Formats: sequence, C-alpha cells, structure tokens
Amino acid sequence: MQDTEKQYARTFNTPSGRAVLQHMRKITIERILGQNATDNELRWAEANRAFVRQIESMIARGKGGE
Repeated sequence: MQDTEKQYARTFNTPSGRAVLQHMRKITIERILGQNATDNELRWAEANRAFVRQIESMIARGKGGE
C-alpha cells in the first residue's frame, strides 16, 4: 500500500489539496453537533470524521511520518 500512501501525500501536498483537506476537516472533525443531535446524526458525523482521519493517516504514512 506504500505507493497509494505516497499518492495521497502528493495529492494533498498541493495548494488545492491542502485547501480541500482543510475544508473536509472543517465540515467533519471540527464540526460540533448540538445536544439535540440524533443517534443517526452522531453516527453519520463520526463515520465522516473517521474517513477524514484515514485520509490524514494515509498522507502521514506517505510522507514517512508513520
């Protein structure tokens, strides 16, 4: 999978790639759901956060960080 990780690192190491990743973080990881969020909303949000974290992990490994 090392080649794929390097491709993630290259893709997100451009100005556009960094902007897209920052936007993805903003709408997932940094998003705060209110106390009235439903179970489905919480599960959906956590799945999206996990996906963005997976992308970040692939980038880090592609750069040799993990």
